[in-house]
Amino acid sequence: MPKVQGAVTIEEGRCKGCELCVVACPTDVLKLQPKEVNDRGYHYAYAANPDACTGCTSCATVCPDACIEVYRVVLK
Repeated sequence: MPKVQGAVTIEEGRCKGCELCVVACPTDVLKLQPKEVNDRGYHYAYAANPDACTGCTSCATVCPDACIEVYRVVLK
């Protein structure tokens, strides 16, 4: 049976750093950028540990700005 891994993409320019996705992620994939800010002046979310993503979509579900997309990738 092939293994499924998640892949998360974040539109950093739209992220307002509310941290809801970071809290919702059960595998601690997402973090807020500690030093860099986007064009709007917010510390944005990024995938700090992308290999741990299971593709559960919890982060995308809670994002109020809809700037997160989650994909499921089948590994061979």
